[in-house]
Amino acid sequence: MADDRWREAPPAEGAADDGRAWRLIEKLVLASQSEQRKARRWGIFFKLLTFGYLFALLVLFGAGLREAGPLNPAAEHTALIEVDGVIAHGEAASADRVVEALRQAFDSERAVGILLRINSPGGSPVQAGYIYDELMRLKGLHPERPVYAVIGDIGASGAYYIAAAADAIYADKASLVGSIGVISSSFGFVEAMRDVGVERRLYTSGEHKAFLDPFSEVDVEGAAHWQSVLEHTHLQFIDAVRRGRRGRLKDSEDAQLFSGLIWNGEQALELGLVDGLASPGAVARDVVGEEEVVDYTVRPAPFERWVLGLAAQIKASVSPPGGPNMQLR
Repeated sequence: MADDRWREAPPAEGAADDGRAWRLIEKLVLASQSEQRKARRWGIFFKLLTFGYLFALLVLFGAGLREAGPLNPAAEHTALIEVDGVIAHGEAASADRVVEALRQAFDSERAVGILLRINSPGGSPVQAGYIYDELMRLKGLHPERPVYAVIGDIGASGAYYIAAAADAIYADKASLVGSIGVISSSFGFVEAMRDVGVERRLYTSGEHKAFLDPFSEVDVEGAAHWQSVLEHTHLQFIDAVRRGRRGRLKDSEDAQLFSGLIWNGEQALELGLVDGLASPGAVARDVVGEEEVVDYTVRPAPFERWVLGLAAQIKASVSPPGGPNMQLR
């Protein structure tokens, strides 16, 4: 008879429960690892999907940084170029865009005349000067190609600077025209800082380096110098208007004409600031003689407009008040 003394005793009840618990824990761990692997795969998938979506948007909206008019229209036409909004670097009416459109229009053999449709309060004297100078240069190279400016709601300051380079200027009877002047504005916070007990600590190298700092006392010598800069820029503006409007200003020595005042279209006609009252369509039809209009305006693509708008908001939020900012507005 076999000796049962060496037979293995059955496991105790507690030991069996521990084994089942360990197997259950093992299953839970494996299941958790499996879920984590699935989550990582789905995460990678959605990241790739998002990247693909953004890439598609970039291709759709940013395929070209700019949208330009047709380079070789089939029929004769009036070439239209819009100067709309503030004249400044990075804006729709920047010198880069307006000059590019002008060059394309002058290069087109089918453009019998060029029409600048202006609706702008002005802007940078540098940007306006770039456009004025290039327009005068192109007119010299293509004397057979007339250029007309038509002012819409407003053609003031830097916008009028540009219009003065045209062969003739037209406006509506209610258009705002003129504002031949230069402006620079800022604020002064010195008293407010004293009231709240704020001490200004400013370190510069150069006696007048911070002469426009709005948190410091007025630098009398620096302010006088800045005024001379504004006046000299104003004289440049006046000279450009007199050259462009040669013989057509009723009194080119009238100080009021260059005082920064603005007039409506009828008043501007009396002063010789404009040559007639007409709409863009009427000028194309009756003056240029070609009613067919082709738009040569160089516009930013949608993606670029979004980027420029975002950049402008960031710049406005981080730029301190004051500073040497000059505007023909």
